[in-house]
Amino acid sequence: MTQPSDTPYAGLTPHAVLDALDAVGLRGDGRILQLNSYENRVFQVHLEDDGPVVVKFYRDGRWSDAQILEEHAFALELAAAEVPAVAPMVLPLPEPSTLAHVGPWRLAVSPRCGGRQPELEDPDTLSWIGRFLARLHQVGQQSAFTQRIRLEGSQAARAAVQWLHKSNMLPPGSDAWHAMALQALERVDAAFERHGRVNLLRLHGDCHPGNLLWSPSGPHFVDLDDAVMGPAVQDLWMLLGGTRQEMQSQLGALLDGYESLRDFDRRELALIEPLRTLRILGHSAWIARRWQDPAFPIAFPAFESPSYWGQQLTLLREQIDAMAEPPLVA
Repeated sequence: MTQPSDTPYAGLTPHAVLDALDAVGLRGDGRILQLNSYENRVFQVHLEDDGPVVVKFYRDGRWSDAQILEEHAFALELAAAEVPAVAPMVLPLPEPSTLAHVGPWRLAVSPRCGGRQPELEDPDTLSWIGRFLARLHQVGQQSAFTQRIRLEGSQAARAAVQWLHKSNMLPPGSDAWHAMALQALERVDAAFERHGRVNLLRLHGDCHPGNLLWSPSGPHFVDLDDAVMGPAVQDLWMLLGGTRQEMQSQLGALLDGYESLRDFDRRELALIEPLRTLRILGHSAWIARRWQDPAFPIAFPAFESPSYWGQQLTLLREQIDAMAEPPLVA
């Protein structure tokens, strides 16, 4: 098997984008806007005989075709249930599919759906988002992913920490970070063990405000790229921010909406800080693995400096303390 390129998008010029679209039966009129995305490359392209579409070029080596198609099937299932998540278009390939292979590229095309970030300080908005997430989870619980990641403990984060520790990406004196990371992972494992069996369902998986857009008709998701099997609380905690009191108030509004449509296991609230810890550790490993991609040093210029790892050390200390506190209540 060939290894993924460190610079997988070097040849993805505007002409290549238009040629790839043309190959799947869609003709752009030349107007192209690159959208914010580090992991994949995403473009808004105006078509000659229709409005704009969004074209995603998948990073080689991250997801298999089967994993991508499983995500697409979930998005189409949500759309069929009238849950507002943007689903990929079925392309008129030799065999109709949502995933196309054109030269070295794998791509999907979806309608352009605009919006703005939601006003998360508004309890009514949070309640509406809670109802929206409950509807998404109602669909998510109807069947299971068989190809995508299962978020049920520290396994993936532990492997990422060990990879980082053995790589040449860490500056001298980073042993303290490594020791703190292992200590934090022990707390994560203890929290999942106390919780017991986790009820896993298909989730958005990366439910932060940047992936949730607000339009006059309410919220909709624009990206299911990180869809996983996991606990329902994974799609709630990234919408919380501020002091503990503020987060409890936000959580109360979210659950007011959520529980009007679907039961929520309040025991999962004890997993919020462990899940946040896993995300912090995974984010550092993700940057390191992508460092040879020219977009990453530009986006994360402090990553190789001791100050970055000092900040990460402080974050992990804070997470260890947070995981020792009682969980949020709502």
